[in-house]
Amino acid sequence: MRLEIKDLTVRVGGFVLSDFSLAVAEGECVALMGPSGCGKTTLMEAVCGLRSGGVLSGRILLGGVDLTDLPPGARMIGLVPQDVALFPTLTVREQLEFGPKLHRWDRDEMRDRVEGLASDLGLSQLLDRLPKGLSGGEARRVALGRALALRPRLLCLDEALSGLDEARHDEVLQVIRKMIDREGVTALHVTHSRREANAIADRVVVMGPREA
Repeated sequence: MRLEIKDLTVRVGGFVLSDFSLAVAEGECVALMGPSGCGKTTLMEAVCGLRSGGVLSGRILLGGVDLTDLPPGARMIGLVPQDVALFPTLTVREQLEFGPKLHRWDRDEMRDRVEGLASDLGLSQLLDRLPKGLSGGEARRVALGRALALRPRLLCLDEALSGLDEARHDEVLQVIRKMIDREGVTALHVTHSRREANAIADRVVVMGPREA
């Protein structure tokens, strides 16, 4: 779905992201770049509803629906955070089932979705593993699957490839791009890497320096 950010101002502590506007077409992947502290993560968190108290003005619309004041769970946005944040006591299967169970999906529909994602993400042989038994690249793929499980209207990736070695980085990058295309999902991708941005995104948006 089309994402529209209109004149958004967000305050986090002493930092203010002022009057930011961006339109992302349905099915488009946009990479957000810029110096540290310019507000990339603040913007993404505001879109996801994690900074709702800090939104001072402006609107966030997805598919024409105003999300600005909605709680995170009502936005149908999938997030892959920088630290992956897998649940340490849940198996890979349970990670992928988490969202559908929360939303009371039919058991057969949930099973088909989880098995389809596991196949697409190369996780079919890992469904019974806990996070401590996964490599960095495998953990990123699980986090991506968990974010996609509910068929979100928007996928947000916040430095989701940081910390991976070059081989694993490129492998997961290709998987993310494949899944964005396969799911037909609109995506925002925060990164510091121009090479990564050019490889994954349809368009790169460079944000300006931090405002006092």
